[in-house]
Amino acid sequence: MVENTPHTPPRQMRIPDGEWLPFDAAAKAQGQTRAGVVRELIRWYLRRPGAKLPVRPEAGPWSAPAAGQEETTAGS
Repeated sequence: MVENTPHTPPRQMRIPDGEWLPFDAAAKAQGQTRAGVVRELIRWYLRRPGAKLPVRPEAGPWSAPAAGQEETTAGS
């Protein structure tokens, strides 16, 4: 996957630091970048041929709920 290619314009999204910063650590644990994971997710979401849901890393420090977020449980 090629990062920062000139034909790919930058996009802006508002994502809280409590999600964005741990996402960076989780992506790096998989040997990926946040941008690469987001692109994979978008291709999968759009059902592009051959696209697969990105593989999540094992649980780690990034798995804890962000400040101000409650953990959800099944059925709630």
